Amino acid sequence: MPSCWPCFWRFPPPPPGRANEIVGALSQNRVSLTANFSGSEILIFGAIRRDPYEILVEDPDFVPPFDIVVVVEGPRQPVAIWRKERRAGIWVNVDSVTLAAVPSFYAVATTIPLHEAVSPETDAQYRISARQAIRPEQSISDVADQTVFSEALLRIREREAQYLTLERFVHLERDILFRTRVQLPANLTEGAYTTRMYLMRDGQVVSQFRTAIFVRKDGLERWLHQLAYDQPLVYGLLALAIALIAGWGAAALFRLIRSA
Repeated sequence: MPSCWPCFWRFPPPPPGRANEIVGALSQNRVSLTANFSGSEILIFGAIRRDPYEILVEDPDFVPPFDIVVVVEGPRQPVAIWRKERRAGIWVNVDSVTLAAVPSFYAVATTIPLHEAVSPETDAQYRISARQAIRPEQSISDVADQTVFSEALLRIREREAQYLTLERFVHLERDILFRTRVQLPANLTEGAYTTRMYLMRDGQVVSQFRTAIFVRKDGLERWLHQLAYDQPLVYGLLALAIALIAGWGAAALFRLIRSA
């Protein structure tokens, strides 16, 4: 029988439910904020369930490679952004824009450069990049050029390492296993950190998987945090008592040192 090229047309279409799929997991899904917390590194890993019909195709030109994009997004909060101008020799706040819901932390890790892994249309649809996470239309202010404020906030968050773009940080082995590490900073906001894993091909999302990292105060810090919200009067009296005791103790220590 004469050989044909390509030969993948010989196989019938794949049955439903057998398409390529991404599955993932975390090294830990809970982070406790204590007095000595200095950050935490999260290992994100997973695998690709390959379509068996696709594996039978011998020519790689007809099977584009996979890319992996991992997004870790912190709890959203309202943020006010101010613009300063120099007037009468001093810098003063002149305009402000308040964005209703901005991620407190945002990290994007990829196998290849982000602009190659995700097409602009896909980015706009799935809100993958940090620029898509901070959108001017979230504004509740009346300033005309709100894009300037959102871009400024993005630069500030990137400079403070609260927003990370980790290109080529995802290691993909044999188009099956992948892993990456994301460093969470010390100044974390309490709440759920949504973790999204995207299986990409030709800039399009093939499959996605979601999980979450839960960050919360623990120990004495959590007790004080709850006391401040549940019993503000008791919390204020306790803070005052601690301040008085600390002041009296410091004065007594100085007197002891002076008399020695």
